[in-house]
Amino acid sequence: MTSRSILLVEDNPKDEMLTLRALNKCRLANDIVVVRDGAEALDYLFARGEYAGRDMEDVPTVVLLDLKLPKIDGLEVLAQIRADERTRLLPVVILTSSDEEVDIIAGYRLGANSYVRKPVAFSDFSRAVSDLGRYWLITNEPPPKEEGKK
Repeated sequence: MTSRSILLVEDNPKDEMLTLRALNKCRLANDIVVVRDGAEALDYLFARGEYAGRDMEDVPTVVLLDLKLPKIDGLEVLAQIRADERTRLLPVVILTSSDEEVDIIAGYRLGANSYVRKPVAFSDFSRAVSDLGRYWLITNEPPPKEEGKK
């Protein structure tokens, strides 16, 4: 990993704005890449489509993944991330409004590192996102890059 960036996969403009505001408020000096559907998330991660020239070695530190996405839903995005050797260890946090038990179980079965339900109140939402950002970008030790694997 060459940078400590966040990939935010969020189709709701209001939730995107609140997430970006919360991350900026806690002063994390990291790049935040926003994609708005599951297909765009996979194109970004696997350097295809409009992201074909992107350096695949520059993977985000963490993916904040909504579940209810257009084109390809979040669970399928997670399944494809875990199925590929290049992204298998990439930390993925499901950040969603769904509190459905079936979604929680499916997320963890597919290899989510964490499942966070979006709080309704802005102050709670802001605190939850700030805590996520600090943990994944500052506290957590990411997996080392394996030599010889691309």
